[in-house]
Amino acid sequence: MDIAALVTWVLTALGGFVMLGTWISRGGHRRPSDSRFPPALIFGHFALAATGLVIWIIYVAVDSDALAWIAFVLLLPVALLGFTMFVRWLPTRRTATTPATAGGDPAEAHFPLPVVIGHGLLAVVTLVLVLLTALGVGGS
Repeated sequence: MDIAALVTWVLTALGGFVMLGTWISRGGHRRPSDSRFPPALIFGHFALAATGLVIWIIYVAVDSDALAWIAFVLLLPVALLGFTMFVRWLPTRRTATTPATAGGDPAEAHFPLPVVIGHGLLAVVTLVLVLLTALGVGGS
């Protein structure tokens, strides 16, 4: 189960990189007043998720229960920040689909819908797999 969690975590990160790249390339970090996502929210989510992923990779290599729990605990604020971004993104997505606002959309309005959905679903699966692994369910 630890390898399955690693795979889902990496796939989740790939979706996150797509959205981060879109947000940066559309100027979200240069014009925070035009975005519903403050840079601290975006980069905090990224930093915690990346730190957790590195700890999970080390866990997979050394099989330390403490590292599994640390990774899980790190995923909790990652999930909270991610959910916060999703809730802030929803009105942006709705207004970006109307032709009248198409020109001045915030950077996050350009996130591909399948990437947002896939990222969120994979994140939930990752969180559950990490918890189950930390609890010792489906042990190696």
